[in-house]
Amino acid sequence: QVQLTESGGGLVQPGGSLRLSCAASGSIFAIGAAEWYRQAHGKLRELVATINSGDKTSYAGSGKGRFTISRDNTKNSVDLQMNSLKPEDTAVYYCRLIMSGGIYWGQGTQVTVSS
Repeated sequence: QVQLTESGGGLVQPGGSLRLSCAASGSIFAIGAAEWYRQAHGKLRELVATINSGDKTSYAGSGKGRFTISRDNTKNSVDLQMNSLKPEDTAVYYCRLIMSGGIYWGQGTQVTVSS
């Protein structure tokens, strides 16, 4: 059994920064690709950022140039650094890890960007 625990969400003013973290625990084998998604109220879940097993990163949508995904294989964790946050970044953010044993989702962490 694998559990993903997300942290780092919260309320931040426009222009501020947050760092989300996703830590995997349990019966962990090698983590392949890791992704962050987000889902705003009333909208579909969308991909935000991806990092593959070779640490190659890619970004989708408005997060390009503002968000940075990174991983620490020694800690089985994946982070998302978010800078210059905008009100439209408000959403629940989810991590998704692809491992040899399956694909796992975190429970989500709320990010609210508001003055």
